[in-house]
Amino acid sequence: MSTMTIIQMYVFVLAAFTGFLTISRIPPLLHTPLMAATNAVSGISLVASLILAGAKVGVLPTVLGTIAVACAMTNVVGGFLITDRMLAMFKHDTKGASRANKS
Repeated sequence: MSTMTIIQMYVFVLAAFTGFLTISRIPPLLHTPLMAATNAVSGISLVASLILAGAKVGVLPTVLGTIAVACAMTNVVGGFLITDRMLAMFKHDTKGASRANKS
């Protein structure tokens, strides 16, 4: 293994560990706003992982880039779905309100 590959593996493992610890220590009440705010960051990491996966530097960076693409895409899609669900809770039910006024 080259020195660059070892450094890349170290950064990948460190980032995964840091991300896991950060997310696991956030109270459940803050998960939805946090995901809504980090969709842009996930999009940036998605672009970077696409570049890494398609760089054809070697087998290991391509595999790690592909894993990163899958993780970032899951995060982006999940973030938008949860944000949409959260925003739907704040919409007013106009049909229900008009029925209540008629009674």
